[in-house]
Amino acid sequence: MKYVLYILILLSSTSVFSQMKTDKDGNPEKYIQISGVVLDDSLQPLPFVSIMIKDTRHGSVSDFYGFFTLVARPGDEIQFFSVNHKSKSYDLSDSLTGRHYSIIQILTKDTFNLPEVTVYSFPSKEQFKRAILNLDLSDSDIERAYKNMDNEDVRESIKGTSMDAASNYKFRMQQQYTKMYQAGQYPSVSLLNPVAWAQFIDAWRKGKLKIK
Repeated sequence: MKYVLYILILLSSTSVFSQMKTDKDGNPEKYIQISGVVLDDSLQPLPFVSIMIKDTRHGSVSDFYGFFTLVARPGDEIQFFSVNHKSKSYDLSDSLTGRHYSIIQILTKDTFNLPEVTVYSFPSKEQFKRAILNLDLSDSDIERAYKNMDNEDVRESIKGTSMDAASNYKFRMQQQYTKMYQAGQYPSVSLLNPVAWAQFIDAWRKGKLKIK
């Protein structure tokens, strides 16, 4: 596709040469073929750079590799325009005698410092104050539902809920640590465990051991 584009450009250049105009003295105007590459300040190719001949409608655009070609006249000024880069111009000498010339144009990056912008949630401080004063801090529907639920119903609902990944991992690690601790001996009896007795007494006081 790239070579097809170059052939089309050369054909258009040939048609321009075949239709050369004459200057005010009646002498045929001289046209030259300008080819080149556009690079950035890090010497990387710059694609899609607009190359224009000043005060005319003629120009070209650099391809993906930064290559461009166009037809100009000696003494023309070639201008280079690219987004995020400073514009540059290149003056062709009016004493050029050849018909083909190559140039390398380097464009430097251009940085735009935008003014600071402060974004507020309200157009004015008065509207913000009024919105805070009128804020409804009453309980949501789900919070009221939790308050209306009986503690026993909550515990029953929790019993049927499966543990998440973190709880399963913790439970499995506790089993593994207990197994390693009791390796080579009989399992410990919780009959003399004061923590187990405290849990038993607490459950007995709260009536959790009653037969329903």
